[in-house]
Amino acid sequence: MRFSFQIGMCDPEHYLPLAKAAEEAGFDGVAVSDSICYPKEASSKYPYNKDGSREFLESVPFVESLISVAAMAAVTERIRFATFVYKLAVRQAPVVAKQVQSLQVLSGNRFDFGIGISPWEEDFAVCDVPWEKRGKRFDEQIEILRGLESGEFFGFKGEMHDMPANKMCPAPSAPTSLLIGGHAEPALKRAARAGDGWMCAGADMEQLDAYIRRIRQLREEFGTADRPFRIYTTGQDAFTEDGIHKLEEIGVTDVIIGFRNIYEMEPDKPLEEKIAMLQWYAGEFIRG
Repeated sequence: MRFSFQIGMCDPEHYLPLAKAAEEAGFDGVAVSDSICYPKEASSKYPYNKDGSREFLESVPFVESLISVAAMAAVTERIRFATFVYKLAVRQAPVVAKQVQSLQVLSGNRFDFGIGISPWEEDFAVCDVPWEKRGKRFDEQIEILRGLESGEFFGFKGEMHDMPANKMCPAPSAPTSLLIGGHAEPALKRAARAGDGWMCAGADMEQLDAYIRRIRQLREEFGTADRPFRIYTTGQDAFTEDGIHKLEEIGVTDVIIGFRNIYEMEPDKPLEEKIAMLQWYAGEFIRG
């Protein structure tokens, strides 16, 4: 099992010291949340909490995730970083490809790209991107990210994108892992078909087991079962040895540990308290 510490939705001054503390404590990675803005008016429902409300996010600070990863990578040496998850579908794929490639080169290939489709139609409206055919757009973006990372000339013509051939330099020395987020059947299929892993934003053990079983079935159907594949989930079940063992048994490879329930509007904690808690967790379950 690999352990990542979740950083985000907190005082921006906490990012760098928390990343350094997580590395020193023995965590394998840092997971960073992503959001662009908070729409003044919205009809979309948030899919990962009980009532679909979004008010808990209104005054929560979000540092742009790729910028925050670049800053944290600059003050660390070993620890890896992952977005959990980056709303790729509302952005321009070639611009994001350039950002990710630069991040990999400067960090020594320490970045895993967790990507997904925003559940909020308002995100698409703000970014002037069509909500319709968002899944098709996202599928084509995945192809563009992989193609542009080759360091050779690559063009793409699809239903949603028409990109002339171009190449980007410098290209990273290793491919970027693309980890697909989402719980719906199309997301599971996408992860099984085109992803290097899947990210779960939260599920109980029974639900998580069902998701993973379905992904395994889909990977067999798509002929991708022989490829390396990582499964991330939030770590509410990873606070006991038995819970960690059960997660490993059902196929989880990475857990994301946090100590704040943002859905319940729990206030941010002081930096010293966060560092003490991550050190406690590492001593109990990582180094122990």
